[in-house]
Amino acid sequence: MDSKYQALFTPWKIRDVEIKNRIVLCPMGGTSLFGWMEPNHFDKEAANFFLERAKNNVGLIIPGIAPIRDTIGGRWLYQNKKMFRELKEYMEKIHATGAKLFIQLTAGMGRSWGISDEVVHLHKNPVLRVLAKPILDTNYQMASPSPLPSRWAEDITCPEMTLKQIQEIIEAFGKTAALCKEAGVDGVEVHAVHEGYLLDQFAMKYTNHRKDAYGGSFENRYRFAAEIVKNIKKVCGTDYPVSLRYSVISKVKDFCYGALPGEAYQEIGRDMAESEKAAKYLQDAGYDMLNADNGTYDSWYWAHPPMYMPQNCNLEDVAHIKQFVDIPVVCAGRMEPDVGAEAVAQGRIDAVGVARQFLADGEWITKLMEDRLAEIRPCICCHNGCFNLAHYKGHANAQSFFDTRGMARCAINPQTMQSRKHKIQPAPKAKSVAVVGGGIAGMEAAIVCARRGHQVTLYEKTGSLGGVFQAAAAPSFKEKDKELLAWYSRELGKYKNLKVKLNTAVENLDTLKADEVIIATGARANTIPVPGKELGIQAVDYLTGRKSVGENVVVVGGGLTGCEIAYDLYLQGKKPTIVEMQNDLICGAGICLANSSYLRDFFKTNQVPVLLETGLKKIEKGSVVVAAKDGTETTLPADSVILSVGYRPAPLASKSAHVHVIGDAAKVGNLRTAIWKAWDVAMKL
Repeated sequence: MDSKYQALFTPWKIRDVEIKNRIVLCPMGGTSLFGWMEPNHFDKEAANFFLERAKNNVGLIIPGIAPIRDTIGGRWLYQNKKMFRELKEYMEKIHATGAKLFIQLTAGMGRSWGISDEVVHLHKNPVLRVLAKPILDTNYQMASPSPLPSRWAEDITCPEMTLKQIQEIIEAFGKTAALCKEAGVDGVEVHAVHEGYLLDQFAMKYTNHRKDAYGGSFENRYRFAAEIVKNIKKVCGTDYPVSLRYSVISKVKDFCYGALPGEAYQEIGRDMAESEKAAKYLQDAGYDMLNADNGTYDSWYWAHPPMYMPQNCNLEDVAHIKQFVDIPVVCAGRMEPDVGAEAVAQGRIDAVGVARQFLADGEWITKLMEDRLAEIRPCICCHNGCFNLAHYKGHANAQSFFDTRGMARCAINPQTMQSRKHKIQPAPKAKSVAVVGGGIAGMEAAIVCARRGHQVTLYEKTGSLGGVFQAAAAPSFKEKDKELLAWYSRELGKYKNLKVKLNTAVENLDTLKADEVIIATGARANTIPVPGKELGIQAVDYLTGRKSVGENVVVVGGGLTGCEIAYDLYLQGKKPTIVEMQNDLICGAGICLANSSYLRDFFKTNQVPVLLETGLKKIEKGSVVVAAKDGTETTLPADSVILSVGYRPAPLASKSAHVHVIGDAAKVGNLRTAIWKAWDVAMKL
């Protein structure tokens, strides 16, 4: 192992619990050992996920949030004694690996509860709301410190939590923590004065307008979190470790409007001055560790950093707050091992928190220790599989129920949290398999087929692999996408039964002489039938550098690709304008609000012109003509016009008994749909 990582592999303590190294697997929604949306139970899929990571040298594991009271059915967590008996047996397996495990317990989400469109309709109908209450009590789930607008449905006002509910939650934390201790769990983490969840809403002035003992003064606003830890210590003893998930700074300018990195702004949540005081106050109340980053759901990109956020984005703030406490402090947020190791060595933080990299590659610590860094499949911060709660104007959480219930899966690693569905099994009969198209879907299918024992030949008509993902990876902020392409290149070379033929176009499938053919030929860009369309530049031509642009650039299409292009243009010093026919940017499911809200906030803060409900009418030399929804036409200056108006499948052939079409060639989607569909097909051959 490279000596620069050595500081990560030194022991440390949380009270009397010694952790073997400084790498903490941070909690992620969907990885709760007690289930998530469904009634609480011991979740074997999550248990297997963590056990495999424990065997691969993680120091401390903190599973995803366990609601102190069931979302579905309303049963208290401590009432399921059988689940804790199963947990006790499981903890023996975890401890056998040398890892430690804390259980994260949540008081609730308040206005941050990611309600779906269906739940919005249910909640707004008083009759349905009453009928559904024994199964799903929306008033309880959204209960907040004060009447507040929901983060996901601004026209819904979340009700104020009662004093009785507060006391029930405080008592439930103690009862549940006692069962965790009895089961051999090394400690508990309280969720959270963090990310704008319920306890954080109580702590912040802009979300807490109460007039009782839980609102107003600093002490009152932090009282709920303080009383929870005091009750846990009363029940479990002062030596039982209790961590707190903590946001150092809220990074919020207004409801649903966050602050960007490096921006000068007026904080309406917790600023650094209050955080210095709060960290010490919470330590003195009894907390034994701060598991820290920044942000709330109004500035979600700090706690869930997309690729647009800087690496190690929370380190400076978290390192600063460590100066005001005597307990260990963990820092999370796109943490890189070398930077984290240096910060630990310097005493600026005590451990490095990592979450989604464990979804992309559960063996990454082992590979780092064995100097196999090139083999680590990188997390690309897309949130497509792990947390794709999408929100745009007119819709609450547009994520499907299937995704909301599952979460914590991975776009680039289908086996994550889906081990029963996606597993490599030797093929009953080795076949010759031809894969036509060397994009992400084609490469993934080729690798899976090779791992199953087939003889695979991958044909790519160009001189390089990656397909349209090469264009997606081109901007400067897509360094992890570039690493993923490099990972694929290395992975393809591992298998003797997998041949890659570049610069080889396939015109006739009969010439392949293969038992099975997988078509992964991607998609073609859509065109707009407007005068002057030939003057437009296709998005892929801009991204790959085949076409250059001037200073004033009109980007037609405000989906994810169009917005990323406009963002890239602004970073280069250009002057982009976005023209979009929908009523919001990035409309559609599958794109996490953390990603989309960063781009929306960036354009708003930097005054990038965004013309919504507006269509392109004509492209002229030096300008474009656009029309608003009411028919009003406007001429915009445009040195260049980039067209980002979607794609349509371009399969080489149709499906038949031995021909299988995958990726964008079957249906235009994203990285997750391409990779998961490749697995679905390759596993059946």
